Amino acid sequence: MAFISVTRLRLRSWRFFPAFFLYTLASMRQAKRARGFLGGYLGGDRDRGSWTVTLWEDAAAMRAYRSSGAHMRAMPRLLNWCDEAAVAHWTEEQVRVPPPDVAFDRMRREGRVSKVHHPSARQKAGELVGGAPPRVGIKLTRR
Repeated sequence: MAFISVTRLRLRSWRFFPAFFLYTLASMRQAKRARGFLGGYLGGDRDRGSWTVTLWEDAAAMRAYRSSGAHMRAMPRLLNWCDEAAVAHWTEEQVRVPPPDVAFDRMRREGRVSKVHHPSARQKAGELVGGAPPRVGIKLTRR
C-alpha cells in the first residue's frame, strides 16, 4: 500500500519565482531524505501551474515531511505568492508513482482547493487544474 500526494500551485506573479524556486530546491532535497518517501516528480503545466506528485509509505510520513523543515517554512509564503492551489491524496495497492495523466485526472475529480490570499477567477470557481496534465520536469528518488 502506498500514499500518493499531488499538489498544484500557480504563482500569481513572476516576481515570486526566485524565492519559490529556492524553497522548491530545499523542499525537494528534504523530501529525498525524508522517512517514508518513495519517489515522485515535479512538473509544470501550460497554465503556469507547478505540480508535485509524491509517493509515500503512508500518510503519517507525508504529514511529518509537510510539517517540518524547508517545506514548513515555505507553506505560509505560498498563501501570498499563489493565486491557485489544490491538493489531492489517495492510497493505492500498487507502489508506483502515478503518471501525469492519472495525477491530473485524480486532482480534477477528487482534489480540493487550498487557501490562498489572492485567488484567481479559476480558484474562486473551484477549478483545480488547468487545461492539460503536467509535464514531468524533475524526477525525485529517495537518497
